[in-house]
Amino acid sequence: MSANSSVTVVQLDSAAQANKEQLHLLPCEIEHNGPAEVSRFYSPTVKDHKHEMTVSFRGRPLKGQEVNCPQGYTGLVLKEVQRPSSDQEDRIVKVSSVFNNFTRWNLETPPTSDDGVVMAMMWPKLAEAIHGPIDE
Repeated sequence: MSANSSVTVVQLDSAAQANKEQLHLLPCEIEHNGPAEVSRFYSPTVKDHKHEMTVSFRGRPLKGQEVNCPQGYTGLVLKEVQRPSSDQEDRIVKVSSVFNNFTRWNLETPPTSDDGVVMAMMWPKLAEAIHGPIDE
């Protein structure tokens, strides 16, 4: 059995030219892998009533929450530039857009602090507390 020695190379210089986009994380899976004119098919009219965001997607009501990236972090949307022809070849990606926050949507209930994506945004602060110096 051979070990996979490939790495993913991120072309960080592409971040300077990247668009700053409004992102929506939807509770669905789309069986498509490739470019799509999303703005042509999805332009949400978000209703913010009593601090609860609601929207309809294909007739299904969604409830949402604005999620911020941790302080000092920027989110990146990556696009593959070069597909490896083998698992020994490096994968090259570039930054296609950047974001500081996004809207997380759920079907029945708004996302809470127990939501996996929301909890992931707390990880840098938790990691700092775990691995940081101990004050006595």
